[in-house]
Amino acid sequence: MNDAIDLQDVGVRFGSVGALTGVTLRITRGERVAFIGANGSGKSTLLRVLHGLQRPTQGTVRCDEGLRSQAMVFQRPYMLRTRVLTNVTLGLWLRGTPWRQARVQAQQALVRMGLADLATRHAPALSGGQQQRLALARAWSLQPQLLLLDEPTSNLDPHAKREVEHLVANFAAHDVTLAFASHNLGQVKRLATRVVYLERGCVLADLPVRDFFEGPLHTVSPQADLFIKGELG
Repeated sequence: MNDAIDLQDVGVRFGSVGALTGVTLRITRGERVAFIGANGSGKSTLLRVLHGLQRPTQGTVRCDEGLRSQAMVFQRPYMLRTRVLTNVTLGLWLRGTPWRQARVQAQQALVRMGLADLATRHAPALSGGQQQRLALARAWSLQPQLLLLDEPTSNLDPHAKREVEHLVANFAAHDVTLAFASHNLGQVKRLATRVVYLERGCVLADLPVRDFFEGPLHTVSPQADLFIKGELG
C-alpha cells in the first residue's frame, strides 16, 4: 500500500465559524495535489491540518511513516533577523544536526536554490522572490517527503513566479509529494496532478487535473465550474 495521509470527516471550527466541514481526503506518496477555491474556502486551514499545526475539532487524521517528514512554506515566510546561510543552518541544527554538518548542508541547499551568492546577506533585506527561494532552501535542506505550500507565488512578480515554480517542480522530480494552495489556475495546471476544490470549508470536487479543467465539471460541481470561469472570486 502507498504511504498516505488520510483525513476522515475532518472539521475545524474557530468559535462559531466553521473553517472545514466533513473533509474526507487521501493523499498518497508521489501525488501533486492543488487546493483551490475563493478566499475563505478553507485552503490554508486544510494545509495546516495536514502539517499538524491545526488540530481538528472533529474527525481523524492518519499519516503513514513515509509522509511524516514534512516541510511547509507559507505565503509570507518568516525570515530570521540574521544572515541567509544562518537561516537555513539553524533549522537543521534545531532538528539535531551538528552545527558544522548543518552549515555544509545549508550551503548545498542555497546552491540548489540559486542563492549561494547571497549567503552573507541579511535575510529580511531580500526581495520577495529571494525570500521565497530562501524558504524553499530551508525546506529542501530538511529533505521532506511531503512539501506543503500556501500560495507560494501570490506576492511575486512574473519572473520570480517562474523561478519559484521551477524550484517547486524540481522538488516534485525528486520524489517529494506536493500539496499546495493557489489562486493561479495556470500554475495549478503546470504543477498539479490532482485538483481539490473547496467552498466554505467543504470539498466540492476532487479530480485529476485534466478532468477538472477539461471535463464536464458543471455536472460534478456547478460552483467549481463557475470558479474556473472567473465568476466566483
